[in-house]
Amino acid sequence: MSVLGSRARVRLPDLMVLPVELAIPGRIASRIALENAPRSTVTIDMPPPRLVVEVVSPGKKKIDRDYRYNRSQYEARGIAEYWIVDPLAQRVTVLTLVEGLYEAETFEGAAEIVSTLLTELAPAKALTAAQVLNP
Repeated sequence: MSVLGSRARVRLPDLMVLPVELAIPGRIASRIALENAPRSTVTIDMPPPRLVVEVVSPGKKKIDRDYRYNRSQYEARGIAEYWIVDPLAQRVTVLTLVEGLYEAETFEGAAEIVSTLLTELAPAKALTAAQVLNP
């Protein structure tokens, strides 16, 4: 996915949920770009992903990337939700875009994850931090 920033121009998140606009007939160019690419590269001119998930890897540089640099770049890109799945700290942080800035909520153990996208996709189903961290 293309982002703006001095540290990187492209991010390869562990998981992306793309908006329906990339699958409807009016967005043929975007769909073709995704179909023919060796990776699902979402460019700046495409709608932002609905959700991006990063799984934290060991090491200060990687932790800083997921918690600091990716956050600011995804925020600037206008991504509605950004999840940081941290198996090292055993927590899931859900960042929700509110008026251009992320608000964070952290979930651990049996706590049910609060997510606008999850509520929209499966309103009657709950997902806990433990289920995400220990599938």
